[in-house]
Amino acid sequence: MTALAEARALISAAREAYSIDYQAAATLTECLERLDQPLRVALAGSLKAGKSTLLNALVGQDIAPTDATECTKVVTWYRSGSTPSVTAWYDGDRSAHVPVQRRGGRLTFDLGELTAAHVDRLDVEWPARTLTQTTIIDTPGTSSLSRDVSARTLSMLTPENASSGADAVVYLLRTLNATDVSFLGQISSHVGGEAGPLGVIGVVSRADEVGAGRMDAMMSAKEVAARFAAELEATGLCQAVVPVAGLLALGAETLRQSEFAAFEMLAQVPDADLQLAMLSADRFSRPGLLPIDPELRASIVDRFGLFGIRMAVTLIKLGVHDSPTLAAELVERSGLSELRSVIDVQFGQRADQLKLHSALVTLQRTLEWRPISESAALRAEAGRMMADVHGFQELRLLGRMRSTAPKLPEPQLAELHRLIGGYGIDPSTRLGLDPDSAPAQRHTAALDAVQKWRRMSEHPLLDQFTARACEVAARSAEGVAVLR
Repeated sequence: MTALAEARALISAAREAYSIDYQAAATLTECLERLDQPLRVALAGSLKAGKSTLLNALVGQDIAPTDATECTKVVTWYRSGSTPSVTAWYDGDRSAHVPVQRRGGRLTFDLGELTAAHVDRLDVEWPARTLTQTTIIDTPGTSSLSRDVSARTLSMLTPENASSGADAVVYLLRTLNATDVSFLGQISSHVGGEAGPLGVIGVVSRADEVGAGRMDAMMSAKEVAARFAAELEATGLCQAVVPVAGLLALGAETLRQSEFAAFEMLAQVPDADLQLAMLSADRFSRPGLLPIDPELRASIVDRFGLFGIRMAVTLIKLGVHDSPTLAAELVERSGLSELRSVIDVQFGQRADQLKLHSALVTLQRTLEWRPISESAALRAEAGRMMADVHGFQELRLLGRMRSTAPKLPEPQLAELHRLIGGYGIDPSTRLGLDPDSAPAQRHTAALDAVQKWRRMSEHPLLDQFTARACEVAARSAEGVAVLR
């Protein structure tokens, strides 16, 4: 029986035991249904951190309003749907259709007479490939001047007597202050349970602004991300920190041919003239300075920022001659590709494990919140399952290894990182073999790895953390060995 099947059986048994407790039974029913739904990833962070812009970039479409309107003060769920539709839920169980509009070229949701104070949440269904496997939850700013607005995010991610509404969290940072650390601590305890976070990734958002839009801005942002990572990972609050220029990423994902043509024209402008025109966004849009329509210039500076324009023009001068190639290069340089890779390895490939963890945390909290005679036995079984699911141990080790490396030679450290799923969880990737390798070859390599890492874990001179890391690697190899 798989871990998911075992969890379903345990939660079903608990629901049966709570048959006369309607509220607890409803919670457990929802918990069971959640196991079959897409992974829930929440975007959280301070006000104006760029959450909606990053959401649009991750999806590759303009589906989330980015203007500071009433709808950005509400928790919004983005799910896969055959046609675009938006539903507002308010006053408990009442709902209303919300028109999708574009004003001044920007997408917005028209709440009509409803206000954020009355709306519980927005449900957005949209035909986007990213949303078929992942439900993305856009949350209001955690440092909003309105306590009610910040409370909505806390209520969804860290509800009382219940598990988090998200299986994993991408937390956007502009700085790293006490508010961020405190909020991350609350998120970690709910998403990860008492044993710490499983799915929390940090993002240095609007990363191009770290270097004031200069060409080396992303290098500066990487240094900031490394500093944030060292501080957060040392306290176990985060698994990785990645710098992302969200505006550039979204512009690149939705690059238009007219914009590419404009960048080509800008590449022909003498460097001195272009630098003078790009002293500020207002100056760049001013009529007469450049041989491009001012309205188009205003549009591209709004969609790409000065950093994005500089990057696009430089890439064209270096030999990029078509729109698709430029878009791909800009996405790479925006940091979006790295973030997608981290999300895939940490969240996507481990979706079942993260959903399983959320389900077991929900079960445990329900048993604590509404104790019955069977609670002790059910809690013991849930605790055993939490300890037995090896993927949880891998995720926590990967998180800790970002700040504290096991004391091993570099080649062995890289091998351990790969074996526990740091680059992907399919057997060939874990073992460092060709994807087309034969099952017999993988089996032999896995058994060799089991023996090697088990022997290393028992070395008397290893410190406790390094020995434990070797034990986890050996157990990972055992998991691969039993696959056929």
